[in-house]
Amino acid sequence: MACETKSWLVMFLVFLVANCMQHCVHGVSQVPCLFIFGDSMSDSGNNNELPTTSKSNFRPYGIDFPLGPTGRYTNGRTEIDIITQFLGFEKFIPPFANTSGSDILKGVNYASGGSGIRNETGWHYGAAIGLGLQLANHRVIVSEIATKLGSPDLARQYLEKCLYYVNIGSNDYMGNYFLPPFYPTSTIYTIEEFTQVLIEELSLNLQALHDIGARKYALAGLGLIGCTPGMVSAHGTNGSCAEEQNLAAFNFNNKLKARVDQFNNDFYYANSKFIFINTQALAIELRDKYGFPVPETPCCLPGLTGECVPDQEPCYNRNDYVFFDAFHPTEQWNLLNALTSYNSTTNSAFTYPMDIKHLVDHEIKMELELTNESTSQLSATE
Repeated sequence: MACETKSWLVMFLVFLVANCMQHCVHGVSQVPCLFIFGDSMSDSGNNNELPTTSKSNFRPYGIDFPLGPTGRYTNGRTEIDIITQFLGFEKFIPPFANTSGSDILKGVNYASGGSGIRNETGWHYGAAIGLGLQLANHRVIVSEIATKLGSPDLARQYLEKCLYYVNIGSNDYMGNYFLPPFYPTSTIYTIEEFTQVLIEELSLNLQALHDIGARKYALAGLGLIGCTPGMVSAHGTNGSCAEEQNLAAFNFNNKLKARVDQFNNDFYYANSKFIFINTQALAIELRDKYGFPVPETPCCLPGLTGECVPDQEPCYNRNDYVFFDAFHPTEQWNLLNALTSYNSTTNSAFTYPMDIKHLVDHEIKMELELTNESTSQLSATE
């Protein structure tokens, strides 16, 4: 039975990859640039030189990545790495900490392992680059882009065509609210109040991004954070998922989806578009339907903080595992998530109101409509 499930999954992946790749023109990306904000799910090296214990620039991380350990918290590519490839970029987006020799006009990755929407999140590990600091780093890059293009106005026109991917918030629960020995937030807020605080703070940062040129947003929700091996060990019952944590993520996602509707209404005339990726609903589907043989055990030997013990040999059958360490998924899991986030035509319930591919197509169509409208107006005046 396991063999049949595995064969079916491989066929499914081949079909979806082929479908996505039809839309990727080699050497021509579907958007000119991609800016990435988030935590360890998207980090590609920003934590490498930080004074923190939250690092992944050592084996066995990167065992299946062409460059080896780079600071990615998985065995291979992250979800946004794979989406980057589907979008047609020839190279992965460089981390802000190391843009030397990179083309920042293609985008920058600001994500930092352990970080959250709130600035204090993740600091029990050491330094962390929270969302507010990531936005400050983006302003530095925007200034450099303005210099390269010749003016702030030209930079804004360019940035309005880019995609902004935001995947953050898990650590605000796992590494803040539900960690009372280090953070007082659970004594200050009820879980409902804290969730609303997170949504409001995230919204302010998204508004700030809009003010400096962002127009196309892909906002990832939170997954089954209570089913990570680390949270099961700390808060689960008899080895089962920590349902309080999963419910908190569920409520966060509902509020984020509602905020997407609000933003799409508020910024409609600014030619802006926001989409929501329902990571938790997708995780439930993947776990129930595609039957990973090892859904709960980490592939590597996790240390006290949940990251892999350095230089320990991981499992050999990594494609059978959901988790690479106690908190982060394998490349195989990332691939399934990336496929659906980019093109969810098989089930639109996972992206709202559209997937990343259609978000990009929407922009292209809008540009064509504006061009045709301008041409018609010009012809009418001649």
